[in-house]
Amino acid sequence: MKKLVKKSVGSYGKVLTAVCICLSFALTVPTVSVAETQLTYSNFFPPTHIQSQLAEAWCKEVEKRTGGRIKVQYYGGQTLTKAKQTYESVVDGIADIGFSALAYTRGRFPLMSAVDLPFGYPSGVAATTAANELFKKFQPEEFKETKVMYFNAHGPGFIHTRDRAVRKLEDLKGLKIRSTGTSAEVVKALGGTPVPMPMPESYQSLQKGVVDGSAYPYEANKGWKLGEVVDFATAAAPAGYTTTFFVVMNKNKWDSLDPKDQKIIEEINGEWAVKHGDAWDSSDMEGIRFFLNQGNEIIGLDAKESERWAQAVMPLIDDYAADLDKKKLDGKAVIQNIRESLKKF
Repeated sequence: MKKLVKKSVGSYGKVLTAVCICLSFALTVPTVSVAETQLTYSNFFPPTHIQSQLAEAWCKEVEKRTGGRIKVQYYGGQTLTKAKQTYESVVDGIADIGFSALAYTRGRFPLMSAVDLPFGYPSGVAATTAANELFKKFQPEEFKETKVMYFNAHGPGFIHTRDRAVRKLEDLKGLKIRSTGTSAEVVKALGGTPVPMPMPESYQSLQKGVVDGSAYPYEANKGWKLGEVVDFATAAAPAGYTTTFFVVMNKNKWDSLDPKDQKIIEEINGEWAVKHGDAWDSSDMEGIRFFLNQGNEIIGLDAKESERWAQAVMPLIDDYAADLDKKKLDGKAVIQNIRESLKKF
């Protein structure tokens, strides 16, 4: 009888020990975290460029404000998709988010590309404001395949040249100028020969003399180091154009996000559009300093010559409005909206 009791107690002890071990193991197993959404972001700007740094900061801000529910893997410098393919890559889901220029897919975004016209932009803040206000007003169908985060646009774009200074319109005749989208039309209207080429190819083309110059804002002198391979900048303010950049997300990915996270991202978008505009202007100042430190020259135009440049590009705006009308996009209203935005500046 004693042996039977002892055996029963021993069996009970073993069971109790096993239960304790199981409970101990269960308590040490990590709890399952809330499911995370992993996104990818493609940008053609090099990682050292302020516009790339801001895009990467956007990714971190999204993760921070969503409490880690959304994480964004950032790819700068065309490491995920090339500049020209960025929009299509987002549509196809190769990249979840993309940052590129309207000009790299010329003709794809007729309404929004009106912002790139030579309105004589005074700053990146002004151009960025005009772009976002235009989209908000017209909600163009051309972006229906994606979810637009926001737009930004650089300060006045000018013609920079190597070897040969451009002090009057006639000096542009015969010069091959790297340009894209609307800036190519500006170069043509001013008498130069446009050479379509994305920004990442500019440095080497200028260095090797493939082109005689390039159209771009002052910031690119430092941001893309172009100040090292040009000698002159012609500051024709009345003909100053801009290049509009988009940040878009794959529509299905956007729709899959929790509404509360969509709201958070929309708030961040509004803040970041402003940051980009400010950054374009501060980097313009840095670009000017870098340019002049290379021993280069900024050429100013007198009132008479400035008026000649303004008159040379004016038909571009009128013709563009007429083309929009043909597409039933109300060119007059589009142009008026941009000009109204610029009156604030």
